[in-house]
Amino acid sequence: MRRRNRSQAGVTLIEMMVVVTIIALFAALVLPKMIGQADKARKTAARAQINAYMTALGSYKLDTGVFPTTEEGLQALRVKPENANNWQGPYLQKEVENDPWGRPYLYRFPGEHGDEPDMISYGADGQPGGDGINGDIVSWKN
Repeated sequence: MRRRNRSQAGVTLIEMMVVVTIIALFAALVLPKMIGQADKARKTAARAQINAYMTALGSYKLDTGVFPTTEEGLQALRVKPENANNWQGPYLQKEVENDPWGRPYLYRFPGEHGDEPDMISYGADGQPGGDGINGDIVSWKN
């Protein structure tokens, strides 16, 4: 009776290999999809940040009559520029953040795409152009 209890109490090598194989297959199928979701989330976050900055820039323009210049940049939303009349800021609750890849947003006014400023995040590669995760996120396209 003692021998039978010992053999039933343990896990065989084959059972362990089956469990490890199932875990490996699960990881191989799920992890690539999860990584793709993280990249998609970064692009969505960049788009949301750009939209928030554009809203703050709109408030700035309503108060001062003009958008901040390229030289003043987004910092004008937090700290009053010298020549800003009727500045009612700060227009942002917290400091100007970098894009989700850790690089500053490119801000230009006057912009090249209409009467509003241009804001750009160059995506994961930090270079103009690109597709997918490396694609540019810009203020003039949704």
